[in-house]
Amino acid sequence: MSSSILTVVLKGYPRLSETFIAQELLGLEQRGFRLHLVSLRRPTDKKRHPIHDQIAAPVTYLPEYLYQEPGRVLRAWWKVRRLPGYRRAFWQWLKDWRRDPTPNRGRRWGQALVLAAELPPDRALIYSHFMHTPGSVARYAALMRGIPFALSAHAKDIWTIPAWEKREKLADAAWAVTCTGANADHLRGLAADPGRVDLVYHGLDLSRFPPPPARKAGHDGRDAAQPVRLLSVGRLVAKKGYDDLLHALAGLPEGLHWRLIHIGGGDKTDLLRLAADLGIADKIDWRGAQAQTEVLAAYREADLFVLASRIAADGDRDGLPNVLMEAQSQGLACAATAVSAIPELIRDGETGLLVPPEDPPALAAALARLIADPGLRTRLGGAGQARVRADFGTAPGLDQLVRRLAPFCPPSP
Repeated sequence: MSSSILTVVLKGYPRLSETFIAQELLGLEQRGFRLHLVSLRRPTDKKRHPIHDQIAAPVTYLPEYLYQEPGRVLRAWWKVRRLPGYRRAFWQWLKDWRRDPTPNRGRRWGQALVLAAELPPDRALIYSHFMHTPGSVARYAALMRGIPFALSAHAKDIWTIPAWEKREKLADAAWAVTCTGANADHLRGLAADPGRVDLVYHGLDLSRFPPPPARKAGHDGRDAAQPVRLLSVGRLVAKKGYDDLLHALAGLPEGLHWRLIHIGGGDKTDLLRLAADLGIADKIDWRGAQAQTEVLAAYREADLFVLASRIAADGDRDGLPNVLMEAQSQGLACAATAVSAIPELIRDGETGLLVPPEDPPALAAALARLIADPGLRTRLGGAGQARVRADFGTAPGLDQLVRRLAPFCPPSP
């Protein structure tokens, strides 16, 4: 097997919510890399994006729970215990487990045993998407096999693990990339060698989000028969702030007519109850998880886009949400919160409107402005679209990633 095959460790594959990863994988294949995907979890989404069918790489699934495949784990341990790097990996895992004595830490070790045992002998690098669980599995397996590993860090994986873990992983990794300036500053502050941490924006594959047809003149919310269509795309998790959004919508003037379409997976039980309590349940269409073709159609049918991101209680937060780039690529005016790297994309009053997080009255005021003023939506949507197409394509980030990967795993000509 050729040494040009790159092993990529993922938490779950394929996932509807991780189009940025699928986009990168396809981009690497198009640039000559042969990939082998290793997933810690099997897919749970009922749908998949068309881009997943374009990715040719085979997928190996590690035991999601060790008790499900005990024979596979035992055979892996029997094989790798003789490797020169096994002892170092074991003591590193034991050190980590003493500081984090959780079942999840134990699963990481078992999955790393299987990865190290089943990885073909000619692999030169393990590349992990996400710094937390996948990063640990990649690290332990790489130590056992005596090869380098590299990290791609994003959001939750950075902000919900302790500083000691980030610091030590950065010290052991050959290099790391991350997708926002805020993330990069944070990780460089922890790294012994800040030069090994690169800022690599995922960007947007604009071939999959071509310019939309010309938009019709927008409504202004005064006619109940023609409500302004608000769209939000995101998983129903705390960091997305959907309860804040519902409170903001409930605070809109009574004479302003609107309808919210939500796309994304997750448990909406509490939000349905909240919407009913606020008296706005009949104005919301919960569509659940959708494939990318359906999401693109929703962008083109909407009048504006809203995302109320915030920092969750456990520190989890968005990086630079791809959905904002997607919405702007379709000329949608966006109202969002000034969290994490969102201000790296949206310039308040120029390419969208930004408000503080967890401030429903401020978000309501921004939405009221956009609903009532089609001209403002057109101006902000056009400026956002121009900036995304000029500054947030995929090519620069892929170029940078290729420069990092090529010394370990040269692509085919």
